[in-house]
This record gives sequence, C-alpha cells and structure tokens, in this order.
Amino acid sequence: MQIKIQPMGPPQTNCYIVTVEGKDLIIDPGIGATQWVLKNAKNPIAILNTHGHYDHIWSNGALQEQLNIPLYVPKADAFMLEKDPLGRKAPKSKADVLVDGDQTLDIEGISVTYRHFPGHTPGNSIIEIGDIWLSGDFLFEGSIGRWDFPYSDGREMVKSLEKALTIKKDFTVYPGHGMSTTLKAEQKNLPQWISYIKYNRYR
Repeated sequence: MQIKIQPMGPPQTNCYIVTVEGKDLIIDPGIGATQWVLKNAKNPIAILNTHGHYDHIWSNGALQEQLNIPLYVPKADAFMLEKDPLGRKAPKSKADVLVDGDQTLDIEGISVTYRHFPGHTPGNSIIEIGDIWLSGDFLFEGSIGRWDFPYSDGREMVKSLEKALTIKKDFTVYPGHGMSTTLKAEQKNLPQWISYIKYNRYR
C-alpha cells in the first residue's frame, strides 16, 4: 500500500490517494484538489468521502466528470453534496454509492470498510483499508472533530467516541487535517473528551 497526501485549500484539508495493487482510491478531494489528483493518480478507480463538509467534497464533481469513476458517500451526509450546510458554496456533486452505517465494500478487489462515527456530521465515518484509518474529521492527533456545526450532535459524538474506545486493534490514523497518529495513542485521550462534551451539555 502507498499513500500520497496533499493539504488542500485554506482549510488545509488532507486529500489522500491510497494505492493498493496498482489501483488508486481518492479520499476527500477538497478545494483545488483536481489537478493534483489527475497528476498523481495513475489508475483511479473510486472517490470516497468521509463526510459531507465542503472542504472534503469540493472537487468531487470535477473528478467524477474527468475520470468517470464512482463516488462513495455516507448516506446520511449525501444531502450536503447538493446543499452545503456551511454556506461555502461548494460545487455540487452526487453520490453514485450511498454507504449506510458500518459497511465493508469490495471496490475492484480492494476491501474497504466504512465505520460510522456520527457526531461531527450525521454520516461521519472513517474509511478503513488494511491497517490504516482515514479518519476525516473524527479523530486528529491529540484532538477530535467539532460537534457545534449545523447537523452536528454532541450526544452522537459521545457515543462514537465510546465506540472507538472498544476497538482492540491498532491502526495508523490519517486525519482530515494535520499529522498522522495511531488509534492506541488517541484512545488515551478519548475519556477526557467524552467528559468534556458531557460537562458542556453536549454543545
């Protein structure tokens, strides 16, 4: 497995190209990602979004048009691709495959698991490929995703963090912003985040 990473746009949202057996999966193509992806993805087979916020989906449509490959999106966030809830006027796109909850997919022979961790958004998910997590805006190095946006939910975030604590296997975590970390390292911080969200009445 090979992983290419490039922070995109003012939010510096990490766009990833994950290459498995010569096939490229494009993860969260944000603002200005199109040309970088076209240059660096030699055999693209799919676009995958972790969630529906503008800075993770901005270049979906342009890449769908130019590459003619399917777009996978968490079902509960699909509406965000056509109606940007943060009002940033993201170019519209439409999912080809809606991923409902926790689901393992076979994408041209590559096993890809979506793990549903709502809270940041209703459909917020990590994408698991082998021993890596592409965590979007769920987990960061030393931090977690915000739960105060439109359609965010602090109670759901608490449940998701509690769910993440139950996972025994370690993964290398590649987040939507910032540097990589590991699940085991971040699990040490999660009880404090759970307490913090509860103390602040979930908001």
